[in-house]
Amino acid sequence: MEKVSNFGIFTLLFVSSLTIMVGTVIAPSLLGIVKQLSFGYSPSWLITLPSLGVVVFAPLVGKWLNRWGTFKLLILGLIPYGILGVAGAYITNDVLLIVDRFLLGGATVVVQVSVTAFIAELFTGETRMKMIAWQGMSIEFGGVVFLALGGILSEIHWQFPFYIYLVALACLLLVIKTLPKNSDGLLQEEVKDSSKKEDKAKINIIFYASLLSMMLFFVGFVTLPLYLPESFSFTESQTGYYMAFISVMAIVTASQMPKMVKFLGDGKTVTFGFVFFTLSFLVLSSTGNQGLLILAAVFMGIGFGFTIPLLNHMMIETSTLKNQGKNLGLFSMGVFGGQFLSTFIQYISNDYKAIYSVTTILALSIGGLLFYLFKKLDRSNTSV
Repeated sequence: MEKVSNFGIFTLLFVSSLTIMVGTVIAPSLLGIVKQLSFGYSPSWLITLPSLGVVVFAPLVGKWLNRWGTFKLLILGLIPYGILGVAGAYITNDVLLIVDRFLLGGATVVVQVSVTAFIAELFTGETRMKMIAWQGMSIEFGGVVFLALGGILSEIHWQFPFYIYLVALACLLLVIKTLPKNSDGLLQEEVKDSSKKEDKAKINIIFYASLLSMMLFFVGFVTLPLYLPESFSFTESQTGYYMAFISVMAIVTASQMPKMVKFLGDGKTVTFGFVFFTLSFLVLSSTGNQGLLILAAVFMGIGFGFTIPLLNHMMIETSTLKNQGKNLGLFSMGVFGGQFLSTFIQYISNDYKAIYSVTTILALSIGGLLFYLFKKLDRSNTSV
């Protein structure tokens, strides 16, 4: 197994931050972008269309990973990511803009699967869990920086947030400079891995848990940029800061996730995350007080920190080297499929508090179901 330098670890974490940036970087300026481009569809589509691209391209990425390897595939994802991202600022045709955002999602899943595969290849055991936790932290730290920066830039000019996508080209240079270019060192791990059997039941639970947890998280991200200015007179930068604060809480929680897993176990920790999603939307559905909005942000960040990073690690641990690419693609489908599904929550009502009330019930129901499924899975594994 090849060693990676501290600079290489920084590169892996920096590249990981691009995955949340794909949709959220333009969130604070969403109203301004829609107005300037006269976009004829739901504004939230500009945030969630890349997610649809991820879902469509994810099944292919597992095959590409086995064919080209992690290094080449990561390079092939970063180049179109930067180009397609910045191109959105100059496309005035609705259909072309939809295609651009869709293809941007395809580039995103290539980046996400490649960088996670790198972590799976280069680290094992508790070190791998820590790296996955750090990856979750870096994703949300990217959310802090890019959301805040997007809010500031949008007040200068509506096009400027799109230029943030060019960060991918800086990541490209770092990848070429710092990461190993082949995976020959994985042969020993493959021998150790050969006796592991595929746990399809657990893989399915992880997939649906990731789908539903990201759907709940993104209900906030697609509604808050419209809800906060409308109900609390937030400016675009204030909206960016608020959403960045959610990411800060997710970072803090992800840093404590390995300790929580040691204390509760992975299944109960994931379920605990859904409890906090429930509390977050309960606050949003019942308050008109700006002070309580902070509490909702805290709960939402905790919900993310105890679910997505952990589910990512669980998918890696459940996979063999043979099916790792396929399963990581499946995890990406869950994460970004959840983002795309969040778009449709807005069709429930024009009243955001009604939306948040429905989401509260959903989060509570999903958490209860997952608690039952993980408990049943543990019993069946114990009896084997």
